[in-house]
Amino acid sequence: MKEDSCLHAALICLGMLYYSHAMSTEKLNHLRPSLHGHHEKGKEGQVLHRSKRGWVWNQFFVIEEYTGPDPVLVGKLHSDIDSGDGNIKYILSGEGAGIIFVIDDKSGNIHATKTLDREERAQYILTAQAVDRNTNRPLEPPSEFIVKVQDINDNPPEFLHENYHANVPERSNVGTSVIQVTASDADDPTYGNSAKLVYSILEGQPYFSVEAQTGIIRTALPNMDREAKEEYHVVIQAKDMGGHMGGLSGTTKVTITLTDVNDNPPKFPQSVYQMSISEASIPGEEVGRLKAKDPDIGENGLVTYSIIDGDGVEMFEITTDYETQEGVVKLKKLLDFETKKSYSLKVEAANVHIDPKFISNGPFKDTVTVKVAVEDADEPPIFLAPSYILEVQENAAAGAVVGRVHAKDPDAANNAIRYSIDRHTDLERYFSINLEDGYIKTIKTLDREEIAWHNISVCANEVHKEYQKVKVPVAIKVLDVNDNAPKFASTYEAFICENAQSNQPFITITADDKDDAANGPRFIFSLPPEIVHNPNFTLRDNRDNTVSILVRRGGFSRQKQDLYLLPIVISDGGIPPMSSTNTLTIRVCGCDSNGSLLSCNAEAYILNAGLSTGALIAILACIVILLVIVVLFVTLKRQKKEPLIVFEEEDVRENIITYDDEGGGEEDTEAFDIATLQNPDGINGFIPRKDIKPEYQYMPRPGLRPAPNSVDVDDFINTRIQEADNDPTAPPYDSIQIYGYEGRGSVAGSLSSLESATTDSDLDYDYLQNWGPRFKKLADLYGSKDTFDDDS
Repeated sequence: MKEDSCLHAALICLGMLYYSHAMSTEKLNHLRPSLHGHHEKGKEGQVLHRSKRGWVWNQFFVIEEYTGPDPVLVGKLHSDIDSGDGNIKYILSGEGAGIIFVIDDKSGNIHATKTLDREERAQYILTAQAVDRNTNRPLEPPSEFIVKVQDINDNPPEFLHENYHANVPERSNVGTSVIQVTASDADDPTYGNSAKLVYSILEGQPYFSVEAQTGIIRTALPNMDREAKEEYHVVIQAKDMGGHMGGLSGTTKVTITLTDVNDNPPKFPQSVYQMSISEASIPGEEVGRLKAKDPDIGENGLVTYSIIDGDGVEMFEITTDYETQEGVVKLKKLLDFETKKSYSLKVEAANVHIDPKFISNGPFKDTVTVKVAVEDADEPPIFLAPSYILEVQENAAAGAVVGRVHAKDPDAANNAIRYSIDRHTDLERYFSINLEDGYIKTIKTLDREEIAWHNISVCANEVHKEYQKVKVPVAIKVLDVNDNAPKFASTYEAFICENAQSNQPFITITADDKDDAANGPRFIFSLPPEIVHNPNFTLRDNRDNTVSILVRRGGFSRQKQDLYLLPIVISDGGIPPMSSTNTLTIRVCGCDSNGSLLSCNAEAYILNAGLSTGALIAILACIVILLVIVVLFVTLKRQKKEPLIVFEEEDVRENIITYDDEGGGEEDTEAFDIATLQNPDGINGFIPRKDIKPEYQYMPRPGLRPAPNSVDVDDFINTRIQEADNDPTAPPYDSIQIYGYEGRGSVAGSLSSLESATTDSDLDYDYLQNWGPRFKKLADLYGSKDTFDDDS
């Protein structure tokens, strides 16, 4: 490999030198100026020459990855007008000018100063121009040219993925396509064989092969078995230069997995399985498990089990546990050790999915013998029937026999059986059972209309073995006895028009009977014997357990009678028959000409004859207003306070007690100490006044009230003061207590008029005569005191 690399490098160097020299010579020769003269005649016949552009640009080439000591000569620029005197200056501009490409402004030689990589950039566009060296005046228009980077084989092939994964079915035919791998080469595919790739397999023979041009991997061996080897690792190489010596290469790894096909049948590891189960087991209980092995996986390894033969086909069943791929043998019916002690089964295991391509490998199933032994067990009692249905008549006396249940011990010992009723199913204790023989009797009288069916559970167990208790459902039907009379199915109320025609039906009645159908319909409807010839109504039996009520005569009047009560007798068809009398309420109503009801009220009919609806509303409104006024008057009358003194309207003394100022009450305690206003003389005595209304009523003493016409004002006031002091119910409750005493030692004396009757006063009240008509009565009362004294 090392020798190949050295040789490859030497060839590249020789090629670069040869190519550079040849291309430079060719370019220089090709780019020599081509002078073309254009002749014109002047005015005097002189021939003038106009010089055209003196260069023609073509593509330049430079080889990539050149690493020589000197810059690479790309090409030479030269113009026909350049006479070699150095007056022309060559200028280079464009992509990479001055950095990658430099030009000798005198000779026009272009050199590449850096190593170029075609994979980074394949070409450069440059512009060249010839100008006067002294004035920089362009001598030729600028022209573009292209420098192309020539490719060399410097990039190895690379695969799209470092690792590939593929699947192929096992036992595939030779040449079956597995996967295609693809590599790419960054070199120029249009130049040489640098990018021409060839694929080969380095690892994976002899199982797989690869196509050299396409990279498609195919199977190389037939009948590869997944169960023998499932995974293969293959290494693929891609080499450029058409696979020849000196080419670069790259590799990738491919992991190929063989997928499963159903090419293996299931097999039991043994020919006979032994199992056992107790006779006390219940159906559905597991007996045992067996498994057929299938090396295939997934759906190809799915196995289903079935019982195909044996004397236990009816007693056992087998199901498939798809999680463990096992066959589960289960009990299908109850076993009896005393009847049969063992069973034999033939079980088959078969694949669920079979591939037709491998049918020749079959059959894809296997069989095995399963022997099941029945184990003896102490079994509980067994009832002779799985359930019982008994009958008893309703209203039967307590102790009536309903029926019998019977159980036995299935074991050889044949122990005695004890019976009982599960009281959770007979909470009301309607029934009892004989412990030894299983006879069921009633405890209470039964009513079919209340409960038609009684569902109880009877328990049975062997003597001294309460833990082995079994139950059996017993349904007791209560037979019907005709003990209920029929009656109306609902509450009926009929309406007839005053203008009803005779023999016209106006209502249909339906009856109902709580008894069974045998003791109920057909119902017979009739009128009581005393009114069988009722002049107003008659009955018509519809023979479908309904009756229609008909009008016997026409011309009803609400004013004469607006309500009729019609008794109807209903009899059932039981033995003996039962009957009841039901009353139908019939109202007479006013109807229009079409028979539609208008009103069924007789009073409303009378009022309508004389008053309109508006008048009736007005009358009712007036009555309501009068009632409201009376209620308000009575309420205000009760709330009005009565005066302390009642006199005739002309009595001037009534103004003595009409005060508007009632004092400050308890609120005055915030301004001063109210205790100073208390009468010190009453501290040790009894003060009858209280701040709350007493619970008892004071009865004034008779004989203290003076005659209304008495002129003895002093006696009247004294009497009133004495009554007020002794009456705790007279309001205000605190007025005398607070203001009745002004304090001892007052120079001015008492200002209260309440004490004026017990003290002598020298005041002159004649000035009251000057206060106007409002004080006239008070002036007459106090101004005439002297006159009263003289008269006395």
